[in-house]
Amino acid sequence: MVIEIDENEVRINAAHIEHKYLGEVKVLDIQEMRYARGRDADPSAFLAIRFWSPRGVLVRVKDSRDSTPYWLISSKRGDELAKAIG
Repeated sequence: MVIEIDENEVRINAAHIEHKYLGEVKVLDIQEMRYARGRDADPSAFLAIRFWSPRGVLVRVKDSRDSTPYWLISSKRGDELAKAIG
């Protein structure tokens, strides 16, 4: 999984989204990530997760034309990723 962030957009592999469509960025601890991947998961969310990574970042999407409510990204360095996105 390749995560790239520049001044215009966030890219994960072939998926990309402009910064202007990104809302709240939340760093998830182990329990929050477990719930986000399981019990509280939204089937229309974009998932960029690795099953062995227990932490991650949830990024809300604020584009009314996009049915994707959020991006869920697994990351060992969630604080750094959230800072780069936000």
